[in-house]
Amino acid sequence: MKTNLITMKGAVTIPDPPLARLLFSTTTFAWLWAIVRIYLGYQWITAGWHKITGGGWIDGGTALQGFWTKAAAIPAQGKPPIVYDWYRDFIQYMLDQGWYSWFAPLIAFGETLVGVALIVGAFVGIAAFFGAFLNWNFIMAGAASTNGLLFVLAIVLILAWKVGGWYGLDRFLLPIIGTPWTPRGEHAPPVRPQPVPTPIPGVPTGNELMP
Repeated sequence: MKTNLITMKGAVTIPDPPLARLLFSTTTFAWLWAIVRIYLGYQWITAGWHKITGGGWIDGGTALQGFWTKAAAIPAQGKPPIVYDWYRDFIQYMLDQGWYSWFAPLIAFGETLVGVALIVGAFVGIAAFFGAFLNWNFIMAGAASTNGLLFVLAIVLILAWKVGGWYGLDRFLLPIIGTPWTPRGEHAPPVRPQPVPTPIPGVPTGNELMP
């Protein structure tokens, strides 16, 4: 009888479905995740490099200032770019504080680093997470464009973080740091201690023959 729930130390572990295990826990489709992450990485490198070499991002952040100003504006007619008031207030606060001066270079170099990490396959799950976080913020600010598609691809790579970089540096980096949370050199399951039989009066246990 197949057990669907496995209890370990008081916790309940629900095993993954066979399809999810095949996609995200084996190297069968590692070639597919390599294609996805290289495509996604190229998109991020292109976007980041355009900001680094272009004007208004590294030198003062005026490009980001204009983007925030447009996103936080409430038009007299029509729907504002930002739907949620709390996010608009957050953008307006950063705008009033002049954070665009240092936030713009952070975004430009961050996008480039995310792209490089995805292409070389280094810590794919972490890189995809920060990429998805950037996509989410762009979408929240009203800049849809390709951010929706890139966000979905990043989420898929987060799910496939164990094998997403198999054809990349993660094939060597993850075992070095002991992921997924398995110490190096630990392969065999721990040996369970055998119960000690209770001695019966009058019956020799064998220890009496020892000197």
